[in-house]
Amino acid sequence: MLQSPEQKYSPNTAPTNAYTPVKPANSPVEQATIGRSLVIKGDVSGSESLFIDGRVEGTINFPDNRVTVGRNGVVAANITANEVVIMGKVQGNVECADRLDVRSEGVLAGDVITHRISIEEGAILKGGVEVRNPEKKDQKNQAQAPSKHEAPKAAAAAAGTAQSNEV
Repeated sequence: MLQSPEQKYSPNTAPTNAYTPVKPANSPVEQATIGRSLVIKGDVSGSESLFIDGRVEGTINFPDNRVTVGRNGVVAANITANEVVIMGKVQGNVECADRLDVRSEGVLAGDVITHRISIEEGAILKGGVEVRNPEKKDQKNQAQAPSKHEAPKAAAAAAGTAQSNEV
């Protein structure tokens, strides 16, 4: 018997349809942009992410969002944000609630306080770095409030050392 050259459908073979589902546009990512030709002097703050490809001098305050300094960005300001990505040049202190990411083209001259940090090979960082653990923050608050039982022990220990020094 002759067989047709067409393939027969079998339930075990996957269909050759290359359908890609469309991503729903629930909420577009809101991001403000400071373009290459813009120069801003003063305080910059907001409640959406910020992309800087121009020049900013002053302070940048986006405590709940991301601040990205693009490859052409030049910032002479202290930055406070949830997350900071540096691909350009920043001169000033950076404080991140979550993460600092300095890419290979990035330059940062200033002190850093963050919970997580990533510095790619080729990036330049000049300044102090303090990496804080968010879990230890709660433990530190508990440790600063001594219980009633610890105070007499500390006083007795201090009295004991004072007596041993006098002898």
